[in-house]
Parts: sequence; structure tokens; C-alpha cells
Amino acid sequence: MTDVDVFWSFRSPYSYLVTPDLLRLRSDYDVDVRFRPVLPIALRAKAAVFDASDKKRPHYIGMDSHRRAEFLGLPMVWPNPDPVAQNMETFEVLDEQPLIWRMTGLGIEAERRGKGIDFAHAASALIWSGTKDWDKGDHLAKAASQIGLDLGDMEAALKDLDVKAEVDKNHAALEEAGHWGVPTMVVNGEPFFGQDRIDTLRWRLDKLGLKKT
Repeated sequence: MTDVDVFWSFRSPYSYLVTPDLLRLRSDYDVDVRFRPVLPIALRAKAAVFDASDKKRPHYIGMDSHRRAEFLGLPMVWPNPDPVAQNMETFEVLDEQPLIWRMTGLGIEAERRGKGIDFAHAASALIWSGTKDWDKGDHLAKAASQIGLDLGDMEAALKDLDVKAEVDKNHAALEEAGHWGVPTMVVNGEPFFGQDRIDTLRWRLDKLGLKKT
């Protein structure tokens, strides 16, 4: 079995859009899809990424991700609340980011329990489908329960887990693979960046003889 490392962010619309394809990838190929969540680029690179005086990039991402979601037949509404506390006019991000750290930690814990990509699918479908206050009440607990996880048990486990250290490892591994963005899938050190590169990744797995018979 070959590993497919998936570098993924709970704030990335393209990460959300690729997740159903990653589940199919796991079903179709003899691979271990390893979920490696990272912080959003807004926190990893901050001002180096978005210039408040030039909004072409964020405007395009918003337009293109909604278009891609429609093409794929997936619902997509910008999350409420946003996983990252950020002023969308100035792109300034707050120092305290409890929501994205919570979700990233839960993703790491889900992977430790062997259900990382399953949790990514369940949680991102909730976050990006237009559910208001998706972080409150029992929304996340129900999403976790759908894949056989107990949210309360996972959150209790996070108290004994150095989430920052795990996230730093994932950041370093993404850099080592030669990329910076999400989603990035890595096979044998070769990165495939973007939701629209899943077909190229499948082509590579075919060439490696990993398709299930």
C-alpha cells in the first residue's frame, strides 16, 4: 500500500471540494489516504499573501470556488462563522484564532483514530453547506457521529495532544514536498496541487499500478 498525504485546510473551499474525490480515491486504489491538516494560508503567510489594495485574488477565488462547486454539484456557501477571524476588507487576522485551531486539532485527532479524511468530509460538508452557527449546538457532534466518532471524546483527547507541534510537522512536510497551498496531495514525494489535479493524481496512481482490481 502506498501513502497519499493530503495537506488540507478547514478554511479552504478547494479543500472542501476535493474531499469527495479523495474518498473515491481511497476506494479505487490500494492507497492509505493520510489526512494532514494545516493552518490556512491567511495564518501561515498573513500579509505576504493578500494585499488589501489589490483584491483581485480573493475575488477570483470566491468566484471560481462557487463556480467549481456548481460544476461538481456540491452546495457551497461561505461559512458562518468563518473558521478564521479575519477582516475581509483589510485582510487583517486576529491573534486569537480558537475556531480554526479547534477544527485543525479535531482533524489531527480524527486521523489518529484512523478516520481523518472521513472527518474532513463530514465536517467540511457541514461548514460549507450553509449551516449557520455550524460550530454551535450539536452540529459537529452529529457530523462526527455519522462516521463513528464521538466529538466529546475527541475534544477530551486534545487536552493531552500538542496540536501546535503536530501542525508544525504538517507545515514542514508540505514545504518539504515543494508546495505551500491546499489541497496538496503528495505521492512518493511528488506533489499534486489543487482540487482540479485529482485526475492527474489518479493517472499517476494508475501508472504506479495501484488501481484495485
